[in-house]
Amino acid sequence: MAVSDKRTPVIVGIGTSDAPKAPHLNDFMHEAQATQRALMDAGLEKSAIDGFFSSMMPGGMNDPITMAEYLGIDHRAVGGTGIGGAVFEFMTQHAIAAIRDGQCDTALVSYGSALLTKSGRSLGTTSMLKDGEAVSGPQQFEAPFGPGIIPNYAMAARRHMHQYGTTSEQLAEIAVAARAWAAMNPNAMYRKPLTVEDVLASRMIADPLHLFDCCVISDGGAAMIITTAERAADLRQPPIYVLGAAGSQTHWNISEMPDFTTTAAAVCGPRAFAQAGLGPDDMDTVHLYDSFTITALLLLEDLGFCPKGEGGRFVEGGCLAPGGSLAVNTDGGGLSALHSGMRGLFLMVEAVKQLRGEAGESQIPDARFSVACGSGGSLSGMAAVVLGSEAP
Repeated sequence: MAVSDKRTPVIVGIGTSDAPKAPHLNDFMHEAQATQRALMDAGLEKSAIDGFFSSMMPGGMNDPITMAEYLGIDHRAVGGTGIGGAVFEFMTQHAIAAIRDGQCDTALVSYGSALLTKSGRSLGTTSMLKDGEAVSGPQQFEAPFGPGIIPNYAMAARRHMHQYGTTSEQLAEIAVAARAWAAMNPNAMYRKPLTVEDVLASRMIADPLHLFDCCVISDGGAAMIITTAERAADLRQPPIYVLGAAGSQTHWNISEMPDFTTTAAAVCGPRAFAQAGLGPDDMDTVHLYDSFTITALLLLEDLGFCPKGEGGRFVEGGCLAPGGSLAVNTDGGGLSALHSGMRGLFLMVEAVKQLRGEAGESQIPDARFSVACGSGGSLSGMAAVVLGSEAP
């Protein structure tokens, strides 16, 4: 290996916490348990970690500095970005840059959330106004009209329907495919078979999104260890190469979204693929943020798996399901398996499993390349990471 390639960033460890329901764990414990398992997976001691990248749910206490103290990590590089569900793809971009530049040698990217246990049945308030509390900043212009996370995505879905003729039946295909993959995952939250008719018959949450168009709410933590190719040669697992990583943002508040049918993935996806020297057709597995069915549909289009506006027709006929032409969210996704508030790190963990050949019943034979694309806020910030089992 040439000297210049010794600092090529590779993933050598992954771990997840007890999930999707874990009332015995809090946010800190989810993150710590996932970290312990990632270290064991890699065959590393905690003392090897000198870079730490973490984020927390709004209102959480496990911020990166507090979490580093809790875990006992003596870091040379540390990062904490707040951009919602895509944050860990952004952090992967930051971690590999730090490794290449010599700011650290081995980085931990981790997350933990007891969202389900903490929330009970209180989650899902659609209004920004609570008990007369004043809302400051840009959100004050949206709050009086009652928008919230689910209505924001519903507006995007309705616009796509209006502009391109997309139907509720087509969106339902995405949920049905996710459930079919979840049936193969013993740790998925919901595994009972689902049909398009079941999705359409489920209660309306925010027109046109039905209950099964929306992600589950769960507990869960994840961790990923990235180091240099040189160090990986002595470790337990085969290295998974980070071939490309890019992020972009178009807005934060939904009222400022330039186009409800196009996300920032249309910018960062091509950048990540270009870095890798690969394209959508080269991907053996695809791991998309599916907070809602419309999220996954927009990402399919914006990443180039189908033309803009063709997403609805593209997903018909079980295209995304086991045995279909495109293996998407092979763990069951946020729609059926797990969504503990910010799911981006779980996308990369599943991608690594596929590339290692460790995905169990849902394993795609001879998987070599995968892409994971996170989505944060209200279709606000997107980040894509291209991974491969082969050196660039």
